[in-house]
Amino acid sequence: MSYESAADLKEALVRQARLLGFDDCRIAAAAAPTHATEFRAWLEAGGQAEMSWLERGAVKRGDPQLVLAGARSVIVLALNYWQGENSLPNEYKTRVARYAWGDDYHQVIEKKLEQLDKFLMTAGGSQRCYVDTGPILERDFAATAGLGWQGKSTMLLNRSLGTWFFLAEILTTLELPPDSPQPDRCGKCTRCIDACPTGAITAPHRLDARRCISYLTIELKGSIPLELRPLIGDRIYGCDDCLEACPWNRFAQVSRESAFAARSAVARMELRDFLALDDERFRELFRGSPIQRVKRRGFLRNVCVALGNVGHESDLPALRLAARDREPLIAEHALWAIEQITLRLAALNGKAVAKV
Repeated sequence: MSYESAADLKEALVRQARLLGFDDCRIAAAAAPTHATEFRAWLEAGGQAEMSWLERGAVKRGDPQLVLAGARSVIVLALNYWQGENSLPNEYKTRVARYAWGDDYHQVIEKKLEQLDKFLMTAGGSQRCYVDTGPILERDFAATAGLGWQGKSTMLLNRSLGTWFFLAEILTTLELPPDSPQPDRCGKCTRCIDACPTGAITAPHRLDARRCISYLTIELKGSIPLELRPLIGDRIYGCDDCLEACPWNRFAQVSRESAFAARSAVARMELRDFLALDDERFRELFRGSPIQRVKRRGFLRNVCVALGNVGHESDLPALRLAARDREPLIAEHALWAIEQITLRLAALNGKAVAKV
């Protein structure tokens, strides 16, 4: 299909993206990302921790031409996943990051990108499509395209979506009119920095992944450092504290995408109930969910830490069974949780005796 101008093609692209459910679609030139130098310095300082895939793709992340030869434009898309303030019946929302309540966003968005890829092919373009998986500094291009601005938490902020949206990118050989960036609207606000439970946001726009709860509960494969376990609280997959704190969320609207709604079977479960999951039941419960990626060993490790922080005497039987699990990682964290609960019980009993 031919278009009279690149502007006409862009207009048709934006219209198609909206029809597919995307909440915004903007264009950036396929030039070097604005923070390529800072990104390399962050890697050299070890801020990526065990996320070695960031190092492997570091060179490509600084040059879109190494990802797609002849790339001229980067199409940046946003998809809202906000489910509303009172969309869950219990405290599950404080334990799991909102983006992981429902189906895996990669699968949901990739299907939409396939349709846009086909659309662009009819205009003569060659594309590479990514959803948080490719060697591209997506927030840089999103900010350059005016989809939002990078907050002090390093997350992208949008005037009408707040912090609750996924990003996706399409590198294309088609030359499309770029959009203009937005100004930084954070001002003097530091709520996201102040809200971080572990102090992982070490300065405005700088994150130490080694202290981030999302990293500790998702990306870290081994034991969670002892000194950080109490700071994790009852979070068992990710953390939304810096996102929740952002005042721009007052404009957030409920997502039109039902796939991101919480799974009721999971939301009804108590923390200790998860410890009864074997590999098969874990896969069945979280099939098609982002949580599946940490596998049973990582998820139950997280559950044990949460119980160690907020659990009660009634949770001890489940933890004692977990302490005998064949997976050493689970057993180790279950023993720690038992110790923490036991110490709390002893302290409470000591206070009760003192009053008598």
